[in-house]
Order: sequence, then C-alpha cells, then structure tokens
Amino acid sequence: MDKRSSAFEYAPAPESRSVVDIAPSYGLFVDGEFTDAADGKVFKTVSPSTEEVLSEVAQAGAEDVDRAVRAARKAFEKWSALPGSERAKYLFRIARIVQERSRELAVLETLDNGKPIKETRDADLPLVAAHFFYYAGWADKLGHAGFGADPRPLGVAGQVIPWNFPLLMLAWKIAPALATGNTVVLKPAETTPLSALFFADICRQAGLPKGVVNILPGYGDAGAAVVAHPDVNKVAFTGSTGVGKEIARTVAGTRKKLTLELGGKGANIVFDDAPIDQAVEGIVNGIFFNQGQVCCAGSRLLVQESIQDELLDSLKRRLSTLRVGDPLDKNTDVGAINSAEQLARITALADQGEAEGAERWSPSCELPENGYWFAPTLFTGVTQAHRIARDEIFGPVLSVLTFRTPDEAVAKANNTPYGLSAGIWTEKGSRILAVANKLRAGVVWSNTFNKFDPTSPFGGYKESGFGREGGRHGLEAYLDV
Repeated sequence: MDKRSSAFEYAPAPESRSVVDIAPSYGLFVDGEFTDAADGKVFKTVSPSTEEVLSEVAQAGAEDVDRAVRAARKAFEKWSALPGSERAKYLFRIARIVQERSRELAVLETLDNGKPIKETRDADLPLVAAHFFYYAGWADKLGHAGFGADPRPLGVAGQVIPWNFPLLMLAWKIAPALATGNTVVLKPAETTPLSALFFADICRQAGLPKGVVNILPGYGDAGAAVVAHPDVNKVAFTGSTGVGKEIARTVAGTRKKLTLELGGKGANIVFDDAPIDQAVEGIVNGIFFNQGQVCCAGSRLLVQESIQDELLDSLKRRLSTLRVGDPLDKNTDVGAINSAEQLARITALADQGEAEGAERWSPSCELPENGYWFAPTLFTGVTQAHRIARDEIFGPVLSVLTFRTPDEAVAKANNTPYGLSAGIWTEKGSRILAVANKLRAGVVWSNTFNKFDPTSPFGGYKESGFGREGGRHGLEAYLDV
C-alpha cells in the first residue's frame, strides 16, 4: 500500500479577512460618541503575525479620562435607577449582537492579538456572549444573590484589561458592572484596542444609554489616570503582578473597591495512575493554548517519577503534531506572540533556563519570516531553583519537574509566590479531593485544564491577586455590601 495514502496532508484553510472592515483610524469612545484625544495623540496597532499596521487609534490622556469619568458619573444616575429587568434587556441585546457578529469579531481579534482563529472562534467569542447572557440573568435578582435584600451599585467602575484575551476580559469586567447598575470607563491594552472599539459600536447598536460604557485606548499613563481618578468608585485590573502592586498602592487610603487578577505559575500535577493520553492533551491545552499567554497557564508540569519517561515521550510526539503559523488558518494550533516586547521577554527567560542547566527541547517547525514567533518549548531537568520554574514566562514554555509522593507534589506546587491555578490528573476521586484541598490556588481543575464558565468564579491568592470574577461571587465587587 502506498504510504502516502495512509496519512492525510493538511491543506491551508484560511478564514477570510473580508468579513471584518477595519477603519484606517479610530477615536476614543466617550459619552456615546467616538472622539479625538484632547491632545490629538494617536498610536498604531500592529498585527503580530505580519507586523502590518491595522489602524491608527486615538491615545487617551488624563484630560480624556476626566471627560469619560464625568460622562459615566452623569449616566450613572439614570442607569442605576433603572429596574434590573430593564438593564437586563440591554445585556441580553449585547449578548445577541456579539453572537450575530461573532465571526467578524473572531477575525478581528485574531488579526490584532495573533491567536489562532479556532481559539477566538470556538473559545473567546462564545464565552464573551455567555458572560453577557449570564449576568443579564442576574440583573433583576440581585436581592437574592446573598448580599442583602437591596444591594446598591457603587458608581463609576474604572477597568483596565490586558492583551491576551482582549474581548473576553472586557466581558468579564463590563457584564457584571452593568448588571449591578454601575457605569464603566475601560482602558484596553495598547497592543489590542480594536475589539474594545468594535464593542463600543455594539453598545451603540444595542441602544445602550450614552455614557454607560466609555472606552479609552491608550498606554499605561491612561490606565494610571483611570485608577487614580477621585470620582472612580471601583477599580478592576487584570494584568501583571508588578502593575497590580502599583495599583494597590494608589488605591490604598481611598474608599475605592479593588479587585486584582494578576500573574500565575500554575502547576499541572500528573500522578502515576493518570490516563496518559488525556493528560497529554490537558498539558498541551494548559500551556500552549493562546501561545501560553494565559495567567492561569499550567506552566509547571509536575509528573510522578515512575511515569516521567512514558509521559514525556507521549508529550513530545504530541508537540511534534502542533501546527505553528498563520493565525487565520483554521488548522493552526499555535499563533503569534502578541508583541516584540513580549517575544523578547520569553526569549530571554528561555535562554536563561538553558544557561542554568535545564535541557531544552522544541519540535522541528518552520517559523514564519515576518511577525513575532516562538516555537513550543519544554524544559526537562528543571529544579525549583531555576528561574523558569519561578518566574511567569507568559509564553509557550513548559518546565517539567518530578515528584515521588502526593505530599511532595503539593509542596512543590505551592512553592511559588503565585496562587492562581492548578491541575490534578489521577483516576482516584479521593486523591483529587485530598490534593485539591491542600493546593493554595484559586482554581483547581481535575482531569482537565483551562475550562471556563461564566457561572464559576475565577481568581487567585497571594501575588495572583484577590477578588473573584464570574459567578455569583463576581457580583460582590460591584455592589455596596
């Protein structure tokens, strides 16, 4: 039999760029209108996979932040006075429009962020709509959420979101804020402003009252101005631990309510009775999903010593099948790194891991000439003293450590300043419960990884932040309780 007939070759399956119309320039979205920045500043947003300029975007400054906060404060009076059932209608409408425009938004997010289209299409966008549907359901039931008979909104919510899940992080922030009667000033990341600006258009399409949602693209100074503004009542931030600490210092001594969702160094623990093939899929999803640019990524693999060789052989075979390349190709598994700055950080930390004596391995793969790319990488021979086992790399880099006993696994998993996520792989339910109870992590997955649902709260401990987003718990941060 011809060997070629026993295997199928992949043919490119590119998603069409024509489904999204990107304007040459965008303004800030303040009080229901797109407007120039007060000082006229603009910046360019670039596609990470090609380095082409996608659009020019207005750059918010302190004066623009003040204007947006004043618009949000003015809108708060009427928005908070609406019955919850009326607010819910707007959230339902937004959710439906997101669904209707999901193909367009998925392509846009892939172009601006660099992640594969199958992730934006099959993970990001369905979850965005689900969050708005879910919190629309809560809007008229706040008195039954366990926070008192008549919980009140806080006022103006200042929200700063990262570039790794631009539209999803927006949904995590805006949906509960609007459901509880607050108004919003949101600053998207400077490398991924486009989906937030398209969301501003969705707000207009849904008939959302002016000033309820304001979108201010810009750099760190704009985010700092949002956080520090005296008329902001609630600050929500997702991003790096370093910036989170600065925000905590800024908010200290004020009456502002604060939630922080920061970095992570999640442990994926595989016991000797785990289903190997299933665990390998979970490991791959845990660290190579979104190029490892995930705060809760399973970036440390803790494998029981007796199955290390078997698991690593299987894992390397699986990594050799990953397709790295054009994010708009529906066959692509690993897309582009979000920016040149992030690529430089990943490269430096991986080089240091090699210099410190860990053994580096990547499957053979041809990286595109243009854009920001990093091959899927794993390190073996890693100890807890290695920097790659301690620092958040935020890239497609997996550090492999071993353990002999469950107690050793727990000790190594908890030996980190972070506490956001963990995974446990074993066939024994009693072991899952016993180990999970000892892990200092906000989310512990059992025999799976990176599963999200709007009904389930998400958040961390230690330097991974505090507060919870999602579920009933996600309402509390936006209510005066």
